[in-house]
Amino acid sequence: MSVDGEPGGELLARVLLTRVIEPGDEAGGRWVRELGVAEVVRRLGEGGAPLPGASGKRWAGLVARAQAARPRRDLEAARDAGVRFVSPGDAEWPGQLDDLGDARPLGLWVRGRPSLRMWALRSVAVVGARACTEYGAHMAATLAAGLAEQGWVVVSGGAYGVDGAAHRGALGAGGATVAVLACGVDRPYPRGHTRLISRIAEQGLVIGELPPGDHPTPSRFILRNRVIAALTCGTVVVEAAHRSGSLVTARAAQRLGRHTMGVPGPATSGLSAGVHELLRGEAALVTDVADVVELVGDIGELAPDRRGPVLPRDLLEPVTRQVLAALPGRGAARPDEIARSAQTAQDDAIARLYELRALGYVERHGDGWKLTRQAVMSVREGRGPG
Repeated sequence: MSVDGEPGGELLARVLLTRVIEPGDEAGGRWVRELGVAEVVRRLGEGGAPLPGASGKRWAGLVARAQAARPRRDLEAARDAGVRFVSPGDAEWPGQLDDLGDARPLGLWVRGRPSLRMWALRSVAVVGARACTEYGAHMAATLAAGLAEQGWVVVSGGAYGVDGAAHRGALGAGGATVAVLACGVDRPYPRGHTRLISRIAEQGLVIGELPPGDHPTPSRFILRNRVIAALTCGTVVVEAAHRSGSLVTARAAQRLGRHTMGVPGPATSGLSAGVHELLRGEAALVTDVADVVELVGDIGELAPDRRGPVLPRDLLEPVTRQVLAALPGRGAARPDEIARSAQTAQDDAIARLYELRALGYVERHGDGWKLTRQAVMSVREGRGPG
């Protein structure tokens, strides 16, 4: 089973190991780092003493899997499906995946034309609940479309719910999106997303660690999430219950030093409880694309200030606003009383009162001044008069 010295030996060895070592297996990653892929494959072929950290039972299972592996057949099946294998050190390999250390993928199966490395440099993960609400689907699609319109690549897991909405939002905006699968990229999962994943492969990229034809398992879904977190500049969670795979992605992003963001939901919604838990920690609250880009984008890409509507009284000069504020809510006041309360001279206060009368804020009653009825109502309602 040795592939050392053969043409493409390093590639064949890595492809073989994708059939043997499960995604995220740090013991296997350590073997590869310390011994090299060819030596690990040789040891598996000999079936001798277990490598460090492997029990006899586990080692026997790995040896059996290695003997059943057919890397050339996997490469041929991949080529037939329009899939390529990208290894660490290749020109297309995204260097940020190296941050995973010994949990780094042995390689990635990639379906689609664009360069994974280039796309990953400006990418954001949008993840969340499978059984999301209409609000969650709307927010995911809106965020993804906005990110795509601003030149960001939207990365998600291809699942039902928030993932699907994010992919569709990016595709609908004519943008770029990447689906990271927990199975062979030639066999889309879930089945109900076969057309969506095929469309992603045509317009974007579909990637995964598992070889052609391999099936997903619950543990593979969880381990897939570390790739989503490491590949991207930041992760946005849109709806997640307390026990959610999306929170695994977010926490992996935090450990890797990536930006972690959450979209708040109703306090009464169990599907937002996990997001709210993140927001009580180190995650940033985001409500639109501008918030996301301010965190993951270049210096100076700031979100606009959040302000209420500009009211007519906001346009008054400061002293005039002080004089207006000095008038009582009920009844009239003399100019000297208004001036004293506004901390200005009486002549100045009178001049400001005539200005305010022209604008409809105040009216004169004998020797005093009072707010007009419209002004009283507008102050209560937060508007200007009229």
